[in-house]
Amino acid sequence: MTHHRLSRRRIGLLAVPLAAGALVLSGCSAGTAAGSTEPKTISFAFGATNDQDKAAYTSLATGFAKEHPGVTVTPVNLPAESYPTAVATRVQGGNAPDAFQSEGGTGQSYSIIPFAKAGLLLKLTDPAIMSALPTSQKQLWTYRGAAYGVPLGTNANGVIYNDQLAKSIGVRIDASTSLDRIMAQCRAARAKGKTVYGLAGGAPANNAFLATGLATSTVYGPDPNWNAERAAGKTTFAGTPGWVEALTEIKKLSDAGCFQDGAASAGFDALTNGASQGKILGFFAPSNAAKEIMDAAGGHVQLVILPIAAPAGTKTYLSVSADQSVSASAKTKSPKLVTSFLKYILSDAGQEAYSKAVGTIPVTATASTTLLPQFDTVKGLITSGTVRGLPSTDWTNAKVYADLGTGVQGILTGQMTVTQVLQQMDSDWG
Repeated sequence: MTHHRLSRRRIGLLAVPLAAGALVLSGCSAGTAAGSTEPKTISFAFGATNDQDKAAYTSLATGFAKEHPGVTVTPVNLPAESYPTAVATRVQGGNAPDAFQSEGGTGQSYSIIPFAKAGLLLKLTDPAIMSALPTSQKQLWTYRGAAYGVPLGTNANGVIYNDQLAKSIGVRIDASTSLDRIMAQCRAARAKGKTVYGLAGGAPANNAFLATGLATSTVYGPDPNWNAERAAGKTTFAGTPGWVEALTEIKKLSDAGCFQDGAASAGFDALTNGASQGKILGFFAPSNAAKEIMDAAGGHVQLVILPIAAPAGTKTYLSVSADQSVSASAKTKSPKLVTSFLKYILSDAGQEAYSKAVGTIPVTATASTTLLPQFDTVKGLITSGTVRGLPSTDWTNAKVYADLGTGVQGILTGQMTVTQVLQQMDSDWG
């Protein structure tokens, strides 16, 4: 759950991450794509966290191969926990898979732009790919005017929430509920054996996800260009009141009993177990997690997506991102074929197949696209453009995000202060 990505100019009917003027991309034939000398077999690596994810990635491989007789795409599922490091090591070592799951932008160890700058990725020269990339986030996949990756789909980054369970114990939270009103209900939920939010505080990525979700409203809502200002040296994390407020609110949530017992040291299993056992009402995660849990429950649980709420007096923005991507190795022996594969991923067929499987929104979505039911709670925010990209996608390096996550844990345990965490992030920024 380490997802991120940026630039948030509203476009099209579904706003920030969705492509204006969605393009239907038709793949080449195997002979045309591969040419007479290219191998017709390519590898496709990813880090699936569950069977649902694995099936979604595999469906891209089989769907492409079905449209290209004689071509084989071999799925390579690497351990999800170590995937970013493992694939980065392979890319940097020159023995990367032909195509592989990557992260748009700059903020992670397997982000596209640093790899592109180092000449490690295949330049995607097909003009149809550049044309179909979502305009509002094009910088996530492009470097010096060329594309080096394509998005898998759009996630809403917020709270996966069991509204039916919440209402059964008298808790009322929707997309317009302020953080203060939520905290006022946490003790009542505890009295009935439930916790409003589950937090994997022992997993830095989940802490950072919550923190950036809060900052989506307190920092990037009023100032969507904050990252550019930080890059220009015009501001700092520690000197921005919105960042101070975001981290302070996490401690206030903890003090109000809004997290489960032992949250500061809990792992991701605390979220899935707590949700499946009906002990927590919601947890912080990308929207695809809702489908994962509902599928596992066999339709007996209905979940919705909510934004991470803003404090009273601050407008709540929904974080959306198309950061999860696919790139190709500059060392591939089948550059035409792998380009055609990435083109298929960006097509209507590829986007719809993947999004339906994992519970995201196709980047090719238009106003007429039918969203999955769990998005009904945030559809108003999406269609009105009350959204921002995932903050960390344009950060200079992965350490900023990592130290935010460990820093939040330190705040929860009393070992660090908000100021210390933000100063460390400024030091990491470089």
